[in-house]
Amino acid sequence: MEQTEAILFDLDDTLVEYERSPGEVLQASFKIVGREPIFSVEEYYARYDEFAEKCDSMDELRSECFAVLAAANGYERQRGRDIAQIFSDERDQTNVKLLPSVTRVLNELSREYRLAIVTNGAPDAQQQKITAVNLERWIDTIVIAGHDVPPKPDTEPFERAMQSLNATSETTVHVGDSLETDIAGATAAGLDSIWISDRDGDKDYTPTHQIKSIADLLSLPWIEEPRSSTR
Repeated sequence: MEQTEAILFDLDDTLVEYERSPGEVLQASFKIVGREPIFSVEEYYARYDEFAEKCDSMDELRSECFAVLAAANGYERQRGRDIAQIFSDERDQTNVKLLPSVTRVLNELSREYRLAIVTNGAPDAQQQKITAVNLERWIDTIVIAGHDVPPKPDTEPFERAMQSLNATSETTVHVGDSLETDIAGATAAGLDSIWISDRDGDKDYTPTHQIKSIADLLSLPWIEEPRSSTR
């Protein structure tokens, strides 16, 4: 790999996390309507990208997804929509926080590299999260994939970010927590990749590096090498 010029980051569970997880909000929503759970948060996660591609907002995504999940589990679609409305009332997209060490890491990396966020999701929800923790102070460009742009692991989100940063696949690395979207997509786009996880890997996905936390980025050899500023 040539000298690194640009670093792309996933958003959710790489840079930020909810104060309350989606699973906690879903359980609270079932309790508010006084019903037993009719689908699991794992089912929601599994269908999320599918609905992100065709819905214009987070509320629409959740309403359509929950209606389909309710029907798939033998309930009326309207019951799913009712749960989606309660979930939306309970969920505050600005109620997020930076993960530990993110401030220190981005402060350091933004001095030397061009930085981007490449994330799947509804544009309104993802932008609210980014704004809530003021990630724009470090980030040069943002690509929210899943609606106008195909979601990761499609290569187009990575390509758009690199084009915006005036970088190439040979000089760009992607950092994320998902083997299936981040590592698979980055690899397909020809990028080196860094997987943040303390789990065992998968033979179907091979990141360039694996680290346990984002703080470990600053200890990787390609970070330690002296280089002139590329910003």
